[in-house]
Amino acid sequence: MNVPANLFYTEEHEWILFEGTTATIGITDFAQEQLDELVYVEVDTVGEQLSRNEVFGTVEAVKTTSDLFMPISGTVLEFNKELDENEGDNPTLVNEDAYGKGWIVKVTPDDPDDREGLLDAEAYAKLIS
Repeated sequence: MNVPANLFYTEEHEWILFEGTTATIGITDFAQEQLDELVYVEVDTVGEQLSRNEVFGTVEAVKTTSDLFMPISGTVLEFNKELDENEGDNPTLVNEDAYGKGWIVKVTPDDPDDREGLLDAEAYAKLIS
């Protein structure tokens, strides 16, 4: 299972990459594998300030729908246009490249140094093993 060391993770299987004053969030390789082929990704929270653990969107697979939870508090800046049904409409990018082209949102963290409750790669790998 692919668990990049440069990311942080949640127990709900989101990943987060901190880059200066911005953070990128997606679902893990483990999560996309468990869900199987994604058919829809919805994020209607762009521009909203959300708290840690609030729902920022959903992913839908053939057999199930799962909520997406904010790993940190912050403002949702952008939804990946390639996943948006009104633009790229390619949710399978999450299956193909969960940590790259399949990112879901970019946010401005309220506190870019806040890592409370996040797991490092080693702890996440133990969680899913």
